[in-house]
Amino acid sequence: MTGKEELRPKALIMDGQGMHRACARIAHEMIEQIEPLEHAMLVGIRRRGVPLATRLSRLVEQYEGVRIPVGEVDISLYRDDLTKISDQPKVKGSFFPENVEGKTVILVDDVLYTGRTARAAMEAVMREGRAGCIRLAVLIDRGHRELPIRPDFVGKNVPTSHLERIGVEVEEIDGTDRVALYEPEHDPALHTAE
Repeated sequence: MTGKEELRPKALIMDGQGMHRACARIAHEMIEQIEPLEHAMLVGIRRRGVPLATRLSRLVEQYEGVRIPVGEVDISLYRDDLTKISDQPKVKGSFFPENVEGKTVILVDDVLYTGRTARAAMEAVMREGRAGCIRLAVLIDRGHRELPIRPDFVGKNVPTSHLERIGVEVEEIDGTDRVALYEPEHDPALHTAE
């Protein structure tokens, strides 16, 4: 064993088709709830929130003919060596395709857990200007919030224990689309949302 052997998830939560259906559902809910769409902006939380935001923008354009611009915020809890440096996420960088003043900014993340990453992303948006409102879209809501933050758009609610991990893979980064639940003893090399 090289330490890089294939890890088996406890459960497969979503395959590629399931992820597409979840994104399509979120896109339809955004279309229903956000008016006008022309005043909206999607901001993906790096890493996997960015390709998800891009997918949502494409789906909204496919369904409604309106292209929602996509930006990103880079928030870090960990150094490159994966050792923990802080309980508080830090914003490392951001890109906003337009001025946020008066816009509906939809933050997009793969997994919502404690709420600290979402809070840091909201602060990054507020530093850019006064958005009309900030909404939150997540592929997976796993519960266990430490802050009073709730998503506006959810692909799937997945109850977990604090020890379990949700691993999200996206084609654009990982070469495949899937969401899996890992048991506590597993430490997958893929992204595990904290």
